[in-house]
Amino acid sequence: MIETYINNLSNTEILFLIIGFVGQGLFASRFIFQWIYSEKKGESHIPLIFWYLSIFGGLGLLTYAIFRKDPVIIVGQIFGIFIYVRNLILIYNKAKKQQ
Repeated sequence: MIETYINNLSNTEILFLIIGFVGQGLFASRFIFQWIYSEKKGESHIPLIFWYLSIFGGLGLLTYAIFRKDPVIIVGQIFGIFIYVRNLILIYNKAKKQQ
């Protein structure tokens, strides 16, 4: 069944499937990093890598959603990416002020 599905895909569709899966993998891995980081700290914390994985995973998913012409995922990812970038700006501004 999966083999038949893959055999019927064009090279472009396969490329965007790969981009989508990589994006989803990056996006999902942020929770693993956050969990490990929090366990080491002994309390809930969000490490810097969480935001980078959110951005790059979101960009991969946005790319896939644009290819698939899925407006629900497109809007959701654009909104999310904006928030992730804004969090990084706030983190770096705070670090700059503390120096």
